[in-house]
Amino acid sequence: MHDQLPRRPFGDTGLETSAIGLGCWQLARPGWSADERDEALAIVHAALDAGCNFFDTAPGYGSGHSEEFLGEVLGPLRRDVVICTKFGHGARGGTDFGVAAIRPSVEESLRRLRTDYLDIVLLHNPPLGLLDGRLAPQYAELESMKDEGLIRAYGASLDWRNELDLLRDTTASRAAEVLFNVFHQEPLPAFAASRDRGMGLVVKVPLDSGWLAGRYGPDHDFTDMRRRWTPAVRARRTALLAKFAALVPDGTTLAQAALQFALCQPGVSTIIPGARTAAQARDNFAAARGRLAPEIARAISDLWTVEIAGDPVPW
Repeated sequence: MHDQLPRRPFGDTGLETSAIGLGCWQLARPGWSADERDEALAIVHAALDAGCNFFDTAPGYGSGHSEEFLGEVLGPLRRDVVICTKFGHGARGGTDFGVAAIRPSVEESLRRLRTDYLDIVLLHNPPLGLLDGRLAPQYAELESMKDEGLIRAYGASLDWRNELDLLRDTTASRAAEVLFNVFHQEPLPAFAASRDRGMGLVVKVPLDSGWLAGRYGPDHDFTDMRRRWTPAVRARRTALLAKFAALVPDGTTLAQAALQFALCQPGVSTIIPGARTAAQARDNFAAARGRLAPEIARAISDLWTVEIAGDPVPW
């Protein structure tokens, strides 16, 4: 494993994460080119070769296979990597955020990942009420498991500013995974306060599921959950992508600019683009070699403020 990617502190947890991590949802995900076992393992190896040390997974990714692939590769490197997984959506389907479900979920993840501890465990996009530590007993159980040494930090994966505010202000969470990208900047005002509270922030979906990489257009025939996007939504996304592309400097790809925009936000410890191939993973990690000029970052922020904030783009 090479150390080409810059490292950032993960809040006040004592962990350090590569600025760009690997989102492992695609590993063994039905309908994606990474279904093949060899390709999935090649993606993980490409991440390690780039200096990535942060891997984000969940029991429900590929019905547990994502964790298994990671365990196969990362087992011998365990002390050199940071593994984040989740609970709430199980490997066999079904959803259970109950306190009694936490320990069995963690134990199954430990087995699949071939480790005896987890660096980060997150509630996986729970209902809003479960982000309120004044009401939800889940955090006491997670704190107990932290005391036992089974986990090092905990928190939640979420999508909106009010959710991050609630998690930060009512729990002792030191980790949050937040939906943020050029088209979805709504949570940004909560980032600085979360950093100041000692939380490590993980940016998920930084490429808007590939749209910000320029992979799709108004006539693309989606076969996954994005089929819900109407022709009008796809047309609007295409128009917004053109405005974003006009801001990207020469020599920088759309994907690199989108990733660099996420990286320059306050308090972001790591971002987790996914990859369907090893080559795509290498392209994503290359974004860490550059940095957006402040005036370009401001122009991208203005794109959100003027074009999107008052009429959010459906995701």
